[in-house]
Amino acid sequence: MSTTATTQRLAAKYKNEVIPALMKKFSYKTVMQAPKLTKICLNRGVNGAVNDKKLIDVAIDELTNITGQKAVATYSKKDISNFKLRKNMPIGARVTLRGEKMYEFLDRLVAVSLPRVRDFKGINDKAFDGRGNYTLGVTEQIIFPEIDIDKVNKITGLDITFVTTATTNEEAYELLKELGMPFKNIKNNSN
Repeated sequence: MSTTATTQRLAAKYKNEVIPALMKKFSYKTVMQAPKLTKICLNRGVNGAVNDKKLIDVAIDELTNITGQKAVATYSKKDISNFKLRKNMPIGARVTLRGEKMYEFLDRLVAVSLPRVRDFKGINDKAFDGRGNYTLGVTEQIIFPEIDIDKVNKITGLDITFVTTATTNEEAYELLKELGMPFKNIKNNSN
């Protein structure tokens, strides 16, 4: 399936299914009040990057392969002598997805990558920040089919943050659930 078809399918699902479901649940007056997904941020800290600069390049390449968009290095903000860390040293990699690439990544994450997690029973619904954003921690980068397991030297994790226009955790939870995020069924929705 092409990127455009995936984007159009998810955009149509948001417009035809997600918005009406959210409007019914939260009784919004207009369609514009319904929350939407604005961006997905992937962030990865690299352990040992102070001693080996090549680890940053590997992290950037892996994030670029996973998302289809060029990742950039993140730099330290201050000196920490205990970690032999100086200001502006590369310590990780990040990428921010919006629009078409965001929807394509979300679709691949839900349909392909998350089911590859060992003993997967759903994602935790407790990682909301109170402002409508959700962060998912992935412990192994090898769940993504774009990563060649034979070329991986070290299994590391990454954080995936879903930024929404929702103002409460409940709105963000319902939005992501309607978009297909497989939350664990421990939440009690008695409304």
